[in-house]
Amino acid sequence: MRFTVDRMDHAVLTVKDLEISASWYQRVLGMDREEYGRNNRTSLCFGGQKLNLRPYDATGWDTAVHALPGGNDLCFVTAVTSEDIADHLRQCGVAIVEGPVARLGALGPITSVYCHDPDENLIEIASYQS
Repeated sequence: MRFTVDRMDHAVLTVKDLEISASWYQRVLGMDREEYGRNNRTSLCFGGQKLNLRPYDATGWDTAVHALPGGNDLCFVTAVTSEDIADHLRQCGVAIVEGPVARLGALGPITSVYCHDPDENLIEIASYQS
């Protein structure tokens, strides 16, 4: 049987400090925090997806063999302009690594602004506007 993937449901980020990371994603990207399952695991929900946060020293998780904090490049899409993204990041005290800059997203041209999260993952915040 052959199949195709429809969408991404969630990703797991390994983090140094759960509270610092969860707070950053809530404050900077407006994600909603939820606790779930055994040991009060933490997820950050947005749209129809979520990020599960896995503390680096956590036990009892099935995870990638080399899951380390700061080893991810993630792109999030928003409905506001790239200038609004840049202004928001500056207001939050988040350093902009690059952007606004033209890129190509899954659905076509996007304008992106790059920054780092507390674990130094590269975070791209993109807009299909300008």
